[in-house]
Amino acid sequence: MSEQRNLRTDHGDHGDVSAAWEALVATARRTVTDGLVVGTSGNVSVRVGDLVLVTPSGVPYDRLTPDDATGVDLDGHQVLGTLVPTSELPLHLAVYETTDATAVVHTHAVHATAVSTLVEELPLVHYMAAALGGPVRVAPYATYGSVELARNALRALDGRTGCLLRNHGTLTHGTGLDQAYDRTAQLEWMCRLWLTASSVPHLTPTLLTPAQLTEATQKLRDYGQRP
Repeated sequence: MSEQRNLRTDHGDHGDVSAAWEALVATARRTVTDGLVVGTSGNVSVRVGDLVLVTPSGVPYDRLTPDDATGVDLDGHQVLGTLVPTSELPLHLAVYETTDATAVVHTHAVHATAVSTLVEELPLVHYMAAALGGPVRVAPYATYGSVELARNALRALDGRTGCLLRNHGTLTHGTGLDQAYDRTAQLEWMCRLWLTASSVPHLTPTLLTPAQLTEATQKLRDYGQRP
């Protein structure tokens, strides 16, 4: 086994990494199945200690195997695998540097990308915006894979767990892959909802007020099963 593929102890044990890679691949494949990406567009990452596992660049998700595990340290140096990491690595690392996230999902979802070309912020058509921290902002356009894009995204993510990237797609993060993915799916649904309502001739969608969103935010804190 090459030196690059040897996992240092601070990256977690091999079992943890293997399980995380399996979950990452499953999530990446789900983005395709659910129509959030086409081909190899979009990318997924998960953090295990100081190791960040990422989808490799330009490899169809259905071809990924356990031997294709690809990982970098928090400075972006590749420490696991031989496949080139996703071109959006700066975007993922920026999120891990500034938040307590352990998973990031980036997609080119159609409705969300369409909305990113129309507004500066997704209108408050549904209270589930509260699950993303509030009104979803649109980050200014920058070339994919660039540090500028990462900086723009961080500003749009301030106080949020998701944002839109202008003429590009979505970015969400969470405490795990399931949560990050669910936030992406929710964001795409809200974008589709607004586009659908906005398309009705001679009518304008009603929007929630800040007070209504605050009330929903408080109520969502008690949503679901208690530990």
